[in-house]
Amino acid sequence: MSYLVLARKYRPKSFTEMVGQEHVVRALGNALQTGRLHHAYLFTGTRGVGKTTVSRILAKSLNCVGPDGQGGITDQPCGVCQACTDIDSGRFVDYTELDAASNRGVDEVQALLEQAVYKPVQGRFKVFMIDEVHMLSNTAFNAMLKTLEEPPEYLKFVLATTDPQKVPVTVLSRCLQFNLRPMAPETVLEHLVKVLAAENVPAEPAALRLIARAARGSMRDALSLTDQAIAFGSGQLQVETVRQMLGSVDRSHVFQLIDALAQGDGKTVVETSETLRVNGQSAASTLEEMSVVLQRMAVLQAVPDSADESDPEAAETARLAALLPADETQLLYSLCLHGRGELGLAPDEYAALTMVLLRLLAFKPGAAGSAEKKTLKSPEAASRPQPVATPAQAAAPRPAPAVPAPPVAARPIAASVLSPVRPAGGTPPGQVLSVVDDEHPVQPARPMTAVQAAQVVAVPVRVAPESRADAPGPSAGSPLVPTEEGGYWHQVVRGLVASEAVTALVRELALQSQLVARDSDQWLLRVERESLNSTSSRERLQAALQAAGHSVTLAVEIGRVGDSPAKRNAAIAEEKQQAAEKLIYEDPFVQTMMRDFGAKIVPGSIKPIDINA
Repeated sequence: MSYLVLARKYRPKSFTEMVGQEHVVRALGNALQTGRLHHAYLFTGTRGVGKTTVSRILAKSLNCVGPDGQGGITDQPCGVCQACTDIDSGRFVDYTELDAASNRGVDEVQALLEQAVYKPVQGRFKVFMIDEVHMLSNTAFNAMLKTLEEPPEYLKFVLATTDPQKVPVTVLSRCLQFNLRPMAPETVLEHLVKVLAAENVPAEPAALRLIARAARGSMRDALSLTDQAIAFGSGQLQVETVRQMLGSVDRSHVFQLIDALAQGDGKTVVETSETLRVNGQSAASTLEEMSVVLQRMAVLQAVPDSADESDPEAAETARLAALLPADETQLLYSLCLHGRGELGLAPDEYAALTMVLLRLLAFKPGAAGSAEKKTLKSPEAASRPQPVATPAQAAAPRPAPAVPAPPVAARPIAASVLSPVRPAGGTPPGQVLSVVDDEHPVQPARPMTAVQAAQVVAVPVRVAPESRADAPGPSAGSPLVPTEEGGYWHQVVRGLVASEAVTALVRELALQSQLVARDSDQWLLRVERESLNSTSSRERLQAALQAAGHSVTLAVEIGRVGDSPAKRNAAIAEEKQQAAEKLIYEDPFVQTMMRDFGAKIVPGSIKPIDINA
């Protein structure tokens, strides 16, 4: 007698034998008991979850006549009547299975539908089962739509597919759809124990647990792997033989790797990776097993009472969950998931495995805490006004200035901010030029000789009304606040732009800046964007001013700009636009056309004309 594989031998013969699909069994059982039967069913799900099995049990339930031949439609087929035995053996005339993967054309579907006009020969219903229905062509789908929607009362359609997205919505809308879910490893493990007990095959629980995980939710795959393991282990299922057959990584190596990573032991990580290479263990399987363990660790860290006491690895998993911080657990889990995609990119998958594992040591959340990163100035820091130099800061040594300039008496902007005499040399880029009003006398920071005092000349300073100390961060939409210094700077910039003395970024610096204060030899500009305050742009603007007759040194600060040449140009343009629109709307002819003929002026069509152009 030929051997029958476990997947066929233990295929469920009734709904009570179905495993892991209680939601489908309950719905179909209630429908059979109450007689509310649909004419078309669609079963979806991955391979090996029971789609074909459910369709055969449904066909038996519809055609079962009981042991005495007097039974009717039932949710518990007897399994001994002629209809049940013939369906199980595949020779029932009124039950037709069509494999759409190899019969996907319109001719095969039409040949099947031609049988629909004839009543059942043996059974109570004709059942057409089309497997992998998503493989049918568009013309085949169109050919069966009418019959699928309104079949004869004795005809039932059962469709099965692993890819319901490829089934047209016109077919989906005509069917009652059931989604068969992948089975949990615990469900597969429980069923394998029953099967092996019936087969009298000794098996270690850990070996069955490996097979249940390797099946990935498919009971058929689990039974096929069990057949292979029985042959590989000479009639016994042991952990080592099953692990060798599956190519799985020993969990002890996984625990050792996670423990070494938690303690920052790079040497053990490299040695363990080399051990996996020597033993021929799969790098992808290593990362997969690590992901499973890390997922359980994360669950334990979030819910400490969720440990499974029946799992022999629960104690070690709990120990590692207490050893590795929660944030590092999440990071390592993410690295393992993404690292599986990098294995194929590297010339050596074990080298890629080592790099993935060492990446956690390089990017540990707490490893870079003590090291100061050299980064650019943050936007918040750039938006805040730079502080004015205090007397103590002025006395401290400073780096060499970028542009030399003769000594000038420094004056504070506001009465609450004092500053001593600015040391010789220009202001470094990005620093603040300190100026004062005439009402506050200068207090020298240290005694000065008569010769030094004679060299210091107090020059009246023009100060903008707004104090820089009170200026908030940059505001792109701030309104124009005219100042006397702004008018002067606007005239200067217009001359530079007209003569094309400044272009590109230098012109933007001049247009977007505000003249805050001007001394005899030094001007203080303010810009909102630090990107404009580059050394080259500032030096080129200073050279253009000197060529135009303004022998001054420029200093630039960051702050809110209320009066810039760009804002003044925009205000002038807006004023011209409003004047032009007013001129058009008040024109008598235009008003007559609008009043008598309903004319309208297209928004945006009025443009001011520059007479001087």
